[in-house]
Amino acid sequence: MADSKEYRFQQDIIEALAAQGWLVGTASGYDRRTALYTEDVLGYFKDAWPERWDKFAKANPSNPEDVLVQKLVRELEQSGTLDVLRHGFKLPAVKVELCSFQPDHGMNPDTLKRYQCNRLRVVPEVSYSPHAREAGSNGQGYNPRLDLVLFVNGIPTATLELKSEFKQSVENAKRQYRQDRPVKDPLTRKPEPLLTFKRGALVHFAVGQNEVAMTTKLAGKDTFFLPFNLGSAEGGAGNPMPEDDSQYATSYLWQRLMQPDAWLKVLGRFLHLDKKTSEGFDGTPVTKETMIFPRYHQWEVVNQLINTTRAEGPGKRYLIQHSAGSGKSNSIAWTAHQLASLYDADGQRLFNSVIVITDRTVLDKQLQDTIYQFEHAQGVVKQINRETSNQSKSEQLAEALAEQTRIIIVTIQTFPALFDALDKYPKLASGRYAVIADEAHSSQTGSSASKLKQILGSDALGSDNQEREEISAEELLDVAVQARQPNERISYYAFTATPKAKTLELFGRPADPTLPPSASNKPEAFHLYSMRQAIEEGFILDVLRNYTTYSTAWKIAHPDGEDDEVDSKKARIKLARWVRLHPYNISQKVEVIVEHFRANIRGLLGGQAKAMVVTSSRQEAVRYQLAVQAYVQQMGYTDVHPLVAFSGSVLPDEVIPEEVTESSSLLNAGLNGRDLAQAFDTQDFNVMIAANKYQTGFDQPKLCAMYVDKKLQGVDCVQTLSRLNRTFGDSKPTFILDFFNEPQDILDAFLPYYTKAEL
Repeated sequence: MADSKEYRFQQDIIEALAAQGWLVGTASGYDRRTALYTEDVLGYFKDAWPERWDKFAKANPSNPEDVLVQKLVRELEQSGTLDVLRHGFKLPAVKVELCSFQPDHGMNPDTLKRYQCNRLRVVPEVSYSPHAREAGSNGQGYNPRLDLVLFVNGIPTATLELKSEFKQSVENAKRQYRQDRPVKDPLTRKPEPLLTFKRGALVHFAVGQNEVAMTTKLAGKDTFFLPFNLGSAEGGAGNPMPEDDSQYATSYLWQRLMQPDAWLKVLGRFLHLDKKTSEGFDGTPVTKETMIFPRYHQWEVVNQLINTTRAEGPGKRYLIQHSAGSGKSNSIAWTAHQLASLYDADGQRLFNSVIVITDRTVLDKQLQDTIYQFEHAQGVVKQINRETSNQSKSEQLAEALAEQTRIIIVTIQTFPALFDALDKYPKLASGRYAVIADEAHSSQTGSSASKLKQILGSDALGSDNQEREEISAEELLDVAVQARQPNERISYYAFTATPKAKTLELFGRPADPTLPPSASNKPEAFHLYSMRQAIEEGFILDVLRNYTTYSTAWKIAHPDGEDDEVDSKKARIKLARWVRLHPYNISQKVEVIVEHFRANIRGLLGGQAKAMVVTSSRQEAVRYQLAVQAYVQQMGYTDVHPLVAFSGSVLPDEVIPEEVTESSSLLNAGLNGRDLAQAFDTQDFNVMIAANKYQTGFDQPKLCAMYVDKKLQGVDCVQTLSRLNRTFGDSKPTFILDFFNEPQDILDAFLPYYTKAEL
């Protein structure tokens, strides 16, 4: 801690923590060898579990305190800090539990006493390395020191590196972690227990006066930090400026997140270890482990939803407008689990079941794994599908509801069966339910949409669009809520990046909830994480940065025309290569698309880059596919592999020789029965031609270019072009060539969602 300004910053944080009930420790109480604050480990166990301590001391009469610490260190090395804090560990004589969390309901006096025994301690200036050494003749000493370490019952949970100089302070704190806080002693290569992933502190905060960043895994220069900020007053990255000089823009970190109850809840209910297994280069499975700590908006939205639901009771609606890149899967998993654990004042579960509507197959496994880590209980989550049961989905759903399964996962197609079941079984209808809708994924086609129309009343879905093959989860929820009278027993939570006007109207809350909605008191989202913040924080890309209409491209390529506004020589040369024809018909557009793709896109991302062609109808998509195949064959190209996606079948016409579906060998010969999205992820295909299918709700991080040949408007425009916004590696260029729309119309479509959606 070099300068006085930094010392003041550190002291202000320590004083604020102490005022909330944190104990303040000294570096001498810290044991470098074990990375524990030993006094608190023993003090908590003796206070909270006196009978267990007596039993343990009898079984280990020679030196029970040392034996306990030794067993704890072994357990931290094998199972990790999080597992030990949550579940303790068993010894022959006794079970050792080293943290007490708030129970879901009615604390009995023993539980309350144990919860009050928790010791949260902040320790400044911790020289933490057991391998420290004085500077020798070579002048190389080693004794790294951290500004603050946070312990819970003597076990390290977080470290903080503070920097108080203006502007660049958070970057300097990150640099310090990357360069001067190695996870292994540089000389002996022995691990530093405090900084070792899983075994040591769970999260590391780089803290400046204006911004905070965090990481759960230190890895030297490869350490990856995530922002932990509120978002600016304008809806971008960063934090609002404090009202006066005596305050810090980052005080939410120690005043809100580190408030003792909040900090224990993060350890008990949020942090989880994510394991992903993929195939290594040699075909052997490789498991990658990531410790997930919530970003600020995730932590805040879950807490606000739970607290508001507890206060308001069932029967309310909540709209959560979180951009792509906000980590909605985790936010939904945390919300579902915590809603399923909510109790009312009488000690009854607030909801009989929580129903999650999602088409993300990963969400099911993710929820199962995450919740198992919280509870060590199976059967909390049940997925309704035909693969694992020979019952119909409606029967499965009715059974799961009757058994009061805590979390039930359904797809959009199955969701209407919920209303079937409630109408059919009066006993179920008297239950209370929370419905969480995840709009992000694919819309439903044909038959499910018409079945919904039957259940919900035929005009409910509107007939504004003739080729309306699809209906999204969001529309489905709008219709369901609109068609059924307000229900005091069902709470709805809609997560969407781009709420439509209807959704805002049905699920939004007036800015001033005490007054009725009006022109000056319009419904708005319950919680917002904007597209602008996601772009500025680097979680998604700004897809409009390289948006070009065909007419602009034409002008750049033909500088001798009268309208010469663009003087970028580089752009002119690049575009001139492929804009040689005015697109009178599909085959001429196909030439432009294929040549541009080969010249500028195919080689990106180490040759893995992909493109999408957006067409206005299924018939047109099929014609495009035939034209691309013909052109590629005519030119003898072997590096363009198109795939066409559409639902149902398309009848023959003057161009299409026979009735086709997307699995027809005429169109997608190399598909071999695979799912289209999975096939497109392989090297077998690199250009997808889509009508409505996959135009929204489809994640493919390798997608770099989009060629648009249809009118795009409003929310559909944003969702379509946003297929390109996923990041891939450190840098991914994106490109949009639009044959159809005007730039101003596209911009007008995006603006409402860039910060906050409004009616």
